[in-house]
Formats: sequence, C-alpha cells, structure tokens
Amino acid sequence: MKILIDNGHGVSTPGKRAPKPIAGVQLLEYKYAREIASEVVKNLKMQGFDAVLLVPEAADLSLGQRCARANAWCDTKGTKNVCLVSIHLNAAGNGADWAGGHGWEAWTSPGPTMGDRLAESLYDAAQKHLPTGTPIRTDMTDGDRDKEARFQILTGTRCAACLTENLFMDNLEDAKYLLSDTGRKAITDLHVDGIIRYVKSLEK
Repeated sequence: MKILIDNGHGVSTPGKRAPKPIAGVQLLEYKYAREIASEVVKNLKMQGFDAVLLVPEAADLSLGQRCARANAWCDTKGTKNVCLVSIHLNAAGNGADWAGGHGWEAWTSPGPTMGDRLAESLYDAAQKHLPTGTPIRTDMTDGDRDKEARFQILTGTRCAACLTENLFMDNLEDAKYLLSDTGRKAITDLHVDGIIRYVKSLEK
C-alpha cells in the first residue's frame, strides 16, 4: 500500500489561521498541517509502511496538481494499492475573532467508496486518541460516520481518499490544544493509527 499524506494548503493561501496568536504563537493551517503530515509519514515509515508526502513543497500546489500526483501513483501501484489522507484544520467563523465550532470530523466523496472504509478507521482512531468529551462530528444519513462533499482532492483522485478536519483553529480551546505537545501527538497518533487500521483491514 502506497500511503499518500496531503498537507492541506500552502504558505501563500490567504487566511487559514487562528484569529489571534496564543502565547505569542500564531496557529497557521498550512504550517501546522505540514508539521503533522511530516510526523505521520515519519511514524508510518518507522513501522514499515510505504508513506510519502504528496506535497513536500511549501508552495500551495493546486488541487489539480495534487490529484495528478496521486493518480500517477495509482497508475504505478494500482488504484487498490494507494490511499490518500488530506490533513486540515477546521474553522467556523469569519477569521476576525474566536468562534464556537468544536471537534473532529472526516470527509469522503459522495456515495459508497473505499474512502468510506478509510474514514471509518480514522474515526475509530480519533475516538481513541482525542480527549474524552471531544465532539466527534458525524453524518449518519448514509449509514456511516463520515461527512460527504465533492472536494476536488476526494473526487479527483482514483484511490481511497479521506480529508480530516482536526479541530477548529478559530476555537480558543481547540487552538490551545492543537499547539500543545499533547495535542500535536494526539493528532499525529490518530492519523498513524487510523491508517494502519485501514491497511490491516484490507488484509482480512
């Protein structure tokens, strides 16, 4: 299994940040997602899995280019032997002040796909690694927990693909947790654990 970790957004993407610094540190989605993605890849490799960063550059690679890179791996390895997880931070407000959104969620493309199975594994891991009481945001209308949307990184790739929204960068408590050592470890661990659960589920 070729595991592609997509670190959402790039250094030039406008906005995508906490409204205010916390203890002098500005939470930037592009930077945080890249740091977590790099840790996820490192941890997966240490456990013997074939993981790579889809976008090692700091620049904001277009969604079309991201999809093309993922699909090139599908051509090389076979669609069933590739999976993709795109790591993001959520937001609920207008970016000017702290807002009330709270919790963790995952998205797949509409309809039944292998991405649903990947998302279920990530949901299981999120429940394990995030603090008790953290809202795990779901949409059960189609019988599984993931939310669905036609995000290009999901619809434009042929492999199992899932996008995670890892708490809200414009919620003060979520932002504090994300920036803490404990929070960084939990976000990293839930992705590593969830991806490994998914890969192992295919072996059964």
